[in-house]
Amino acid sequence: MAAKDDPVVIKKYANRRLYNTGTSTYVTLEDLAEMVKRGEDFTVQDAKSGEDITHPVLTQIIFELENKEGQNMLPIPFLRQLISFYGDQMQMVVPSFLEQSMIAFAKEQERFREQMKSAIGKSPMDMMKMPNAIKALEDQTRRNIEMFQNAMRMFTPFPPQASANAPEATDAPRKASAEKGDELQELKEQIAAMQRKLDSIR
Repeated sequence: MAAKDDPVVIKKYANRRLYNTGTSTYVTLEDLAEMVKRGEDFTVQDAKSGEDITHPVLTQIIFELENKEGQNMLPIPFLRQLISFYGDQMQMVVPSFLEQSMIAFAKEQERFREQMKSAIGKSPMDMMKMPNAIKALEDQTRRNIEMFQNAMRMFTPFPPQASANAPEATDAPRKASAEKGDELQELKEQIAAMQRKLDSIR
């Protein structure tokens, strides 16, 4: 019998149905997404072979969420740069970097929630006397933007190697420069959108 703190085992059958052995019920990808949000730990196993397939199932959940209208949150430049690292010498470093970045981001968000909790229940007059609440929001937004910018800098692909074909080698820097210009513009627009959101809260 599994210990209380052990991850719940989800079995995936050949017909793609998912079975939660903890609750003895069939579940969906949406149910698993809710379990993640509630902080419930689980592993997904192939019902026939017993192979751990947690990674591909979690990846599938992200794919489903990203395809819901108005819910995608992975920027196109980030996706492009992430794809470029597959098979690259930096591939082994990327998972650790992403994990540590997300842990730091989650800690910042939790700290911000705690700061805002202290402001709940106060009157508008009290809120006006609380510059710390607005300052906390501004600081949080600034830190989030800085973290995002630093991550984007970290995920800059290595410059393309010179080709034996001279015309192609000449065109490569121009093409890379144009692509980086597009990505920079998209990043600027995202930062501007975050700033507008902050201004509207003010």
